[in-house]
Amino acid sequence: MTVTSSWRTRLSAVQRLLRLSLAFIVPLVVVLGVLGVLSMQVSGPLLQGWTQRELDERAGLVSKALHGAIMLSLEEGNQSELTQQIESLTEDERLYAIAVCTSPNAVLAASRNYPSELACAEGRDATTRVGPAMARWLSQMHVRRIDLPVAPAAGGGLVSDAAPDGGHVTLVVMQNPAEAGRRDQQARNYLTMLFVGLGVVLALLFITVANWGWRHWINGVRRVLSDGGQAAALGRASPEIQPLLPDLRRLLRSVHEDRRILKDTTIEWRPETLKLLLREHLSGDEVIVVSNREPYIHQRSEDGSIRVQRPASGLVTAVEPVMRACSGTWVAHGSGSADADVVDARSRVRVPPIPEGGEPLHDAYTLRRVWLSAEEERGYYYGFANEGLWPLCHIAHVRPVFREEDWQQYRAVNARFADAVADEARTDNPVVLVQDYHFALLPRMLRARLPRATIITFWHIPWPNPESFGICPWAREILEGMLGSTILGFHTPYHCQNFMATVDRFLEARITQEDQSVSFMGQRTQVRDYPISIPWHPAADDALSRAQSDQSALRESMGLSPEHRLAIGVDRLDYTKGIVERMLAVERLLERHPMWLGRFSLVQIAAPTRSSLEAYSALDHRVREEARRINAWAAERAPGTPPPIILLIEQHDSESVRRHYRACEIAMVTSLHDGMNLVAKEYVAARETGDGVLILSRFAGAASELHEALVVNPYHIEETADALAKALTMHPAEQRERMRAMRTRLADFNIYRWAGRMLLDAADERQRARVQDRIVQVSGVVAPEGLFRAPWRARQAANGGSPAAAERGKRAHKA
Repeated sequence: MTVTSSWRTRLSAVQRLLRLSLAFIVPLVVVLGVLGVLSMQVSGPLLQGWTQRELDERAGLVSKALHGAIMLSLEEGNQSELTQQIESLTEDERLYAIAVCTSPNAVLAASRNYPSELACAEGRDATTRVGPAMARWLSQMHVRRIDLPVAPAAGGGLVSDAAPDGGHVTLVVMQNPAEAGRRDQQARNYLTMLFVGLGVVLALLFITVANWGWRHWINGVRRVLSDGGQAAALGRASPEIQPLLPDLRRLLRSVHEDRRILKDTTIEWRPETLKLLLREHLSGDEVIVVSNREPYIHQRSEDGSIRVQRPASGLVTAVEPVMRACSGTWVAHGSGSADADVVDARSRVRVPPIPEGGEPLHDAYTLRRVWLSAEEERGYYYGFANEGLWPLCHIAHVRPVFREEDWQQYRAVNARFADAVADEARTDNPVVLVQDYHFALLPRMLRARLPRATIITFWHIPWPNPESFGICPWAREILEGMLGSTILGFHTPYHCQNFMATVDRFLEARITQEDQSVSFMGQRTQVRDYPISIPWHPAADDALSRAQSDQSALRESMGLSPEHRLAIGVDRLDYTKGIVERMLAVERLLERHPMWLGRFSLVQIAAPTRSSLEAYSALDHRVREEARRINAWAAERAPGTPPPIILLIEQHDSESVRRHYRACEIAMVTSLHDGMNLVAKEYVAARETGDGVLILSRFAGAASELHEALVVNPYHIEETADALAKALTMHPAEQRERMRAMRTRLADFNIYRWAGRMLLDAADERQRARVQDRIVQVSGVVAPEGLFRAPWRARQAANGGSPAAAERGKRAHKA
């Protein structure tokens, strides 16, 4: 069905092109036809006059040729030589018959085919003396009578006395005008061919020039639209486009006007707002999300039952309302132990799960799982993504490791996900949201399979400077892959600038700083900053009592007094998080302010991650050793007091983390380099009582938004220790003032606004693309490569989306 529709579209485009061509050709043919008819009317009498003169001149030449022979024949009285000469002349097919008459009834000599019944009657007047058939025949012949003077002595009695100074004989020359008529017809044919050829050449030339002019005009309009109507783009517009610029400006203003209210900071961004956005601006559009982590994980319990886990992920929180509003598709790696047991033949499952005994959810969406073998996961995820790209993009002074076999696995897995997305797409222009550094090559692969798709790629980690990125052996391939995106998002403007500088260093691309776009291989990519955030919920009525309860419960569980001050650190056990530097700052605080010994502790929650990698296992060992050393040092100085470092290397669910946020007066976010770090925002959101102090690294993206935090350089241990001392002694009124400002900003710029901004920009791009397609459709201009482009479905891998391939993947996953 899709293939047939695609070819019908191309056939319709060709028909429009032919109609456009006929609109130029038909008037040209009519004009040339009228000119041809007029030229024939004018040339007809002219050609007839030329023919008549030619016949008369030929008859005159014959008379001159025979004049001497006639005189000799009359003198000698011998007609045989004259007859022979006449016969030799009539061998020319243009001369039908010749006769020499001495009187109207006396023929001196004649050719064999001279009609005997004519005798020497008055030439054409003789037609009245013959029968009708001979008369018709004579009317088709050209007969010329020429009087030749002869001396009376030469003619003797044979020549009549027609003139006072001597006699004369009459030479009758009969010619067939058909031969001259054939030449006239040939001339007419040549003239006709000339006009036809001229018409064809002019038509082709006219169509070529007109088609080029249309393409030039359309490309000019496209450039103005694709550049968003920027002043520079309007200034570069060709003269042909200048009259349209006011209309184009109005069009672009109308496209953006209905987004203005939604982009205003006074809008309360909630899941319902996202649903409204989809309904009003992306109604009917297909949305597909691609991520390495799946939104629902099916795990096999020890008793054999299957339980469903929902990972604590800001991405899941932000994007799931979009998926549930449009019943889209989420493509992710199936990593759960029971994931393969709950999917259908095409590796799909509807989520969220139906509550036990409940009705099917009307807003469920499809989760498509992609199965990876242990070798693929080791090369793609642990190898290239986390030993290569992760340290490459984070300035944490860990050497990235690049292996050829990891790169091959990374490419292969990206291609697998591209096949899965193309297989799931119900249309040829879906909105595809590609998440994070695991899929740097995916946008270009999707562009090859779905050329009309709107691809939004969000890079959740920092982007390094060009010099650092140049370490990667496949830097060009990664950049080319990412520039397959329609929109490419980063957390901060600084990361956007780093990316465009990297493109400028490694690729031949056109970079427009005015609207932050990159044009590469005929594809324009907008580079935008979208600071990710967290869900926002207004403070609960029981916020104070709940906070007091959590404070008491946590201190009681750790054997601490109610007056004991706590700082919280929540991180994955990762070398980019500055956990060691954080503990060293606590040690320096206690050295410089020993009064806090036994009265202050850092609760460090460190979730184990990627422990199979050497850098992470080494970090685990170092963190444990530093915590042991600092606690031993404090125990020597204040025996019997609580330890300053309370290290919890274990997984905590989201509710447990929130209880820790509410129980601790200080949060320490000392990342050495981070894209955003949502822990800072989570702590602010959890402090519903309005107190608390946030110590935030200047190298975390959140520092560009949470200005009221105590911003530090985590490499400067003394600075961080001073900030910690300031936090411990900060007046409650100052705490509330700082926290109120941060909470207000966080309420406005929450996770739903992050997703909404990207979707609104995607809607703008799709609207612009529709306008461009409409211009092409109306004009009837078809790009040559578009006429014979294979249907988008045919570009999918031979069996990448087949049920058999999915079943093979499931079996491999189970194994």
